[in-house]
Amino acid sequence: MSTTVRECSICRKPVAPRAENPAFPFCSKRCRAVDLGRWLGEEYRMPDRQMDEQEDELPRDAHPERTGGDA
Repeated sequence: MSTTVRECSICRKPVAPRAENPAFPFCSKRCRAVDLGRWLGEEYRMPDRQMDEQEDELPRDAHPERTGGDA
């Protein structure tokens, strides 16, 4: 069994195993709260769809149901 040391994604300190650490996968309650704050503050983003996933869509200005001034 390997005993790899995990690293806190917030402060990069070593993280104690889950059995010893109620803040796992973070090193402390503080780092856990910082991460939650980043999620709630929308600092983390999901990537936009790739161009190849959008290739079957019409360009926004060429949509058949849109007329000149519609937004």
